[in-house]
Amino acid sequence: MRRLDLRGNAEAMIEWPNVTESGRRELGLKPEELQKSRCVLGSIPVVYYSVLLCIGVPVNVLTAVALSRLACRTKRALYYYLLAVTASDILSQLFIIFVGFLLETAVFHREVPALLLHCVSAAEFAANHASIWSTVPLTVDRYVALCHPLLHRQISYPARARRIILAVLALSLVSGVPFFWWSDMWRNSHPPTALDTALVWTHVTIIYFLPCSIFLVLNSLIIRTLRRRQRQQPCQEEPGPQPAPARRLGKTTAMLLAITSAFSVLWAPRTVVVIYHLYAASVHSDWRVHLAYDLSNMLAMLNTAVNFFLYCFVSKAFRSSVRDIVLLRGGPLFPRSAPPQPHAPNNASISSLYSGSNKRSHREWRPGKPS
Repeated sequence: MRRLDLRGNAEAMIEWPNVTESGRRELGLKPEELQKSRCVLGSIPVVYYSVLLCIGVPVNVLTAVALSRLACRTKRALYYYLLAVTASDILSQLFIIFVGFLLETAVFHREVPALLLHCVSAAEFAANHASIWSTVPLTVDRYVALCHPLLHRQISYPARARRIILAVLALSLVSGVPFFWWSDMWRNSHPPTALDTALVWTHVTIIYFLPCSIFLVLNSLIIRTLRRRQRQQPCQEEPGPQPAPARRLGKTTAMLLAITSAFSVLWAPRTVVVIYHLYAASVHSDWRVHLAYDLSNMLAMLNTAVNFFLYCFVSKAFRSSVRDIVLLRGGPLFPRSAPPQPHAPNNASISSLYSGSNKRSHREWRPGKPS
């Protein structure tokens, strides 16, 4: 990397290898023996991450406030899962972008105690796992809602959603502990050890292969179910009350597909580069791998700031909530009248059976004269 020197002297533009002085002494390497990996992008990553942090954190905070309002008003588990995804994105921005990229790399040039590096590494991986795996309960919830609606009405409610979210966050925190021993690819030039290989494959499995497999299977089942319902809808005799729920489910499904697709696309390059670094060429020695790793990290971190725009594009309720917050005209979080009506669409298919039969029984009884 190029060392960033705020004093502005002539040494600021000297290209230094990706091994610090302490690492050079430990390895016993001379400067001429080191293969330099040039940082082709220069200061572009620092500017990029600074802009991403300045935009992403306020946008995610706004998203969290809007989703919390919707969760309090509707009592739908969907908004609690989306709120968990947003909170995890904020943690990723703080730990990975602010602490990892900006403070450690740009400000301190990774010249910090090794223990602190390892602790921050474990926190970064924990935040990363939480950001990704918070989307998995959302996907499962949408799958159950669309493919097994009766079961969804029984098992999906805010209290259960909060317990699931807490369990996911706890597991993410635990899963970050092994990455305390993650090898610093910027500092270490030795070939990867067995521990490095195990950690890399564990990393790419947790953050990409396993969640993407879940997304692919469940989203495929959701799409197949929706297509089957579309084919069956023209054959139904009474299609009157059904178009509105279909549109609502379609918007929710579109939001889910947008979130999972954005993650799959933005994280794919980093997964490929990490595996390539492990087996083919090192970031430390090859400037092309260095460049690819920088670009892939930039794309992956973009995923922490795009969900707000996806929600605005898909959800009218979210746009209205954001508009009320921005214009400072939001009312109380809880509606004044205790309405069973907002919950009525969720239980329409069950309650209508009973209400309809009761109404028919009343209609059959009322014409009769009392004896």
